Amino acid sequence: MKKIDSLNDILQNDFAITIGNFDGVHLGHQQIIQSIAQECKESNLKFVLITFNPHPLQILRPRENFLLNLEDEKYNLLSDLGIDFFYEIPFSRDLSTLSPEDFLNQYILENSHVKRIYMGHDFAFGANKKGDFSFVKRFCTNLSIVKLEEFKKVEKNISSTIIRNLIIEGDVEESEKLLGRPFFLRGTVVKGAERGRQIGFPTANINYGQIRITPKLGVYVTTVEVRGEEYHSITNVGLNPTFKDDSVKTVETNIFDFDDDIYGEVLTINFHKRLRDEKKFNGINELVEQITKDVVQAKIILKEEKK
Repeated sequence: MKKIDSLNDILQNDFAITIGNFDGVHLGHQQIIQSIAQECKESNLKFVLITFNPHPLQILRPRENFLLNLEDEKYNLLSDLGIDFFYEIPFSRDLSTLSPEDFLNQYILENSHVKRIYMGHDFAFGANKKGDFSFVKRFCTNLSIVKLEEFKKVEKNISSTIIRNLIIEGDVEESEKLLGRPFFLRGTVVKGAERGRQIGFPTANINYGQIRITPKLGVYVTTVEVRGEEYHSITNVGLNPTFKDDSVKTVETNIFDFDDDIYGEVLTINFHKRLRDEKKFNGINELVEQITKDVVQAKIILKEEKK
């Protein structure tokens, strides 16, 4: 999958496009993209996936704790789905006010090699979202316009919004079914208060970017990826109420059978199951006793998952 800065970078090949945000690259996205890739191959068309950076809602209604994936993560998740070219349009308020006619003329129809447009069942673009399937069908009379159906898994709708809500509720098991993989957070390991090490459970704290969505506060069964290896772990998403009383959320992971210095390195945390709520303990001994139980329970769960 090659990154391009404009459709005019495609000089010789006829191609088809699809446009969307694709946050999370969930099973619905995967099935649709692979289907388009196959149709393009059969029609001897190159396949161009067009998305926006940043996510439009981050400009129009900025918020923290929202994105399922950062842009580089999304690119990596898309890279094995049969896409030939990846075109990321910079999103701004000016872009959001373009009429659908102007958007198509400036960004899509500038290259005469575009032959087919695949439209999501609910996707719309341009000012007031007037650029829906019906509009594109009327405006692009010389192109093939294909409407994509909504993807369902066992009669359940799949959408990025549904998955976000599941993660906010802490239901990482159900979100995994809709994503087709565990929900993950990736970030650089930063120095924390080192209280975990002092009580026998050293943790790796990650700086993951506040724009990324995080699961409901609590303790989770996780696996981590670091230095090309995977390890079992438990992760606390929370405010550390036993030691402090503030609103700074942290994500810290106790990696089993691992004690290397990984400050400054990138750590990926895969969330598998929620164990319990975060709680304030009466003292260190009570906290240590609970963490010991969490580790034992997590090891049992991860062992069962491997069978």
